[in-house]
Amino acid sequence: MNHFGISLYLGTGLQKNIEILEKAHRSNIKYAFTSLHIPEEQTKDDANEVKSLLDACKEFGVSLIVDIGPRTLKKMGLQSISDLKQTSISHLRVDYGFTCREMVELSKDFHLVFNASTLQDSQITELQSLHADFSKFSACHNFYPKPLTGLSFARVEKINERMHSLGMKTMAFVAGDKALRGPLKMGLPTVEEQRNGNVLLNMLQLIKLCSTDICMVGDVDISDDAYRQIQELSEGYISLKADIRPEYKFIVETIHHDRPDSSEYVIRSQESRTYASEGRLFPVEPCSPRKKGSISVGNQDYLRYSGELEIARKDLPLESKVNIVGQVKPESLPYLDYITEGMGFKFILS
Repeated sequence: MNHFGISLYLGTGLQKNIEILEKAHRSNIKYAFTSLHIPEEQTKDDANEVKSLLDACKEFGVSLIVDIGPRTLKKMGLQSISDLKQTSISHLRVDYGFTCREMVELSKDFHLVFNASTLQDSQITELQSLHADFSKFSACHNFYPKPLTGLSFARVEKINERMHSLGMKTMAFVAGDKALRGPLKMGLPTVEEQRNGNVLLNMLQLIKLCSTDICMVGDVDISDDAYRQIQELSEGYISLKADIRPEYKFIVETIHHDRPDSSEYVIRSQESRTYASEGRLFPVEPCSPRKKGSISVGNQDYLRYSGELEIARKDLPLESKVNIVGQVKPESLPYLDYITEGMGFKFILS
């Protein structure tokens, strides 16, 4: 099961961060990342600001991932790492400055998050020799503010595969679509190709192309529409904007799921097989073009497959055994390639 996260920055201001946490909570977002190493993150009272942020995360049930180091402790007004046990921090990102033995000791009280790109084989070997429980560790990719410095999908997939083989979950970032973080304000994605700000598409790609467990927004905030899409994705489905013929509006009433044995050509609704079993008859209609995004229902000539709903993933030949009942709107077409292996979808009439 995939989970989702946001990013919180002291420079955003406590009140705005609380507003973001409220929206995140409503959207079933479970994680938040914050960095206390960034030079721009200066406030008049760091210790109280961090404490208030921690309290707000606890109130809204959001696990805060904090990078840890000497500067972090100073900002929090703490004397030692052991003092962190008295806070509501659940996840520590350990980028540098810790021995493997210290990390194993820390993992007894916290979930540790490595930098996915800098974790060395020698560290893994040493952690294994110390009997580290890798289920208490995760690997988080960086985000990349500067254009042309981000990773490729292939690179993220390769790193994720390595981390999964050790038993660790993986995390990565997508850019926001509303309030981009300065100073560059050019998005904070892990993957260079994902500076476009389409939050849902980018998260689907991280999940389906890279097997990422936790997808987080690197920028300050996202649109209300993106929050809604994340909530739906957390529940296992996505919405597709579509035009559907009036007599077939009944297909809008259901959350459909693609079959586990996904086809490269069509999305097949598991739920639609009940239409025929309910005794509904779908008479043969004149053939219509079956282009990408066409929504079709098998007619009576398809015999036992009559009633099965499909969405074309690509342009397909004419098929007399299906009736074209609608069309996915252009803005939702990019999502079709990622509705696979049991993922759900529902239609939104526009």
